[in-house]
Amino acid sequence: MERLSGLDASFLYFETSQMHMHVSVVAIVDPSAMPGGLTCEAVQDLIASRLHLLPPFRRRPVSVPFDLHHPIWVEDPDFDILHHVRAVRCPSPGGRKELAALCGRINSTPLARSRPLWEVWVIEGLKHGRVAILTKVHHCAVDGASGAELMVHLFRVEPELGPPEAPVNVPREEIPTDGELVRQALIERVSMPLQLMKLVRRTATAVTEVVRRRQVPENPIGATPLTAPRTRFNGAITAPRNAAFARVPLADAKALRKTLGATVNDVVLAICGGALRRYLAEKNELPHDPLVAVCPISVRDGSSPVPSNNKVSAMFTSLATDVGDPVDRLRVIQRVTRGAKVEHHAIGADMLQNWAQFAAPTTLALAARFYTSMKLADRHRPIHNLVISNVPGPPFPLYLAGAELVAAYPMGPVFEGAGLNITVLSYLGSLDFGLNAAANAVPDLWRLAECVTEAFDELKSAAAAFEGADAAS
Repeated sequence: MERLSGLDASFLYFETSQMHMHVSVVAIVDPSAMPGGLTCEAVQDLIASRLHLLPPFRRRPVSVPFDLHHPIWVEDPDFDILHHVRAVRCPSPGGRKELAALCGRINSTPLARSRPLWEVWVIEGLKHGRVAILTKVHHCAVDGASGAELMVHLFRVEPELGPPEAPVNVPREEIPTDGELVRQALIERVSMPLQLMKLVRRTATAVTEVVRRRQVPENPIGATPLTAPRTRFNGAITAPRNAAFARVPLADAKALRKTLGATVNDVVLAICGGALRRYLAEKNELPHDPLVAVCPISVRDGSSPVPSNNKVSAMFTSLATDVGDPVDRLRVIQRVTRGAKVEHHAIGADMLQNWAQFAAPTTLALAARFYTSMKLADRHRPIHNLVISNVPGPPFPLYLAGAELVAAYPMGPVFEGAGLNITVLSYLGSLDFGLNAAANAVPDLWRLAECVTEAFDELKSAAAAFEGADAAS
């Protein structure tokens, strides 16, 4: 048994019928070299043989009576892989848009709490004989970095030609009685008031330092919550989801990094800022103020015995959508991001996780439902406009049961008031952009995906002109 951290548990508390707190990734594989192709049964056998390496796939959360503490993880005594791995056929002609529409429908429903919080969908019928594997896992069990690490146990660096490995038995746990759950919760709660007092003092010191820094005009500063302009994807959301994909060459992104003296993450943010500026301008909806993105930051230090749970913080940054020149836009993003990183360091990487430990389960869950049901996101300035996450992946080819991984598009959750998520995964020679949105907020999500490619080309052209001008001088 293991207690969910406050941050992990918060993803359970915040979930509503409209706001689903799962993350997903659709992996497109080429099974042409496999005799008989890649079947749902083969995927089931592969996962079954590796379950001992995948804790989030085996355990489910059990709530404490009266919500006295965060839930606990328990090895599911009734685990049945048939409840988790399913096959479905992509509508004809099996292109990217048909696949994305199917992924959107699958992502439109929450995961059942009565069993381990994951699903794998084997999607057949794609063009060129390819197969897609959509993996859907609750955010309370994984973050972007730990999810990528878990996938290492399913993918290999070489094609597997031998028979599947035999499953390794994992001891099943008995679910604790209500009395045991209450007793352990009360014991753990005893020391919390003292911990809270220390955290309040530490937080006050950190906030004071950030305020002091911001009073110096020369210091770069991060974006500020509740300063984001309202856009069409900032308001109350509905349950249906749309998905779309984009892909740009990683080598070109690295070349931009070198030419402009930036990081790959700066380049990704500049591409997203350019895409959103273009998309909103086409609709005559471009705000005068710059859009604000929340960027999750992994604070995983390698000390966790298993690659699961959330070890993440976040920073607020500007996307400089009010700046017309692509290179100038990237420069603004660089400065704001640099300030956001300094402020994040001042506050402390674990501050979010520490405060989440004191989350009141009943209060947060009721507040989330009230906020959603009353559509309060329509009534105040957005906290932020969207979430943008950049997850590093392997620079070498991977294989799933012998089928080569061609592309992998991650999709993060969307929130009330911020109905758009852009998650980027680097794999082999590409940056794969996965776009996930509330269907009522961005009904034409594929147009935004097209804008990603167009913004990338625009940034490349502007960087080439900048490099030429710099060389001439």
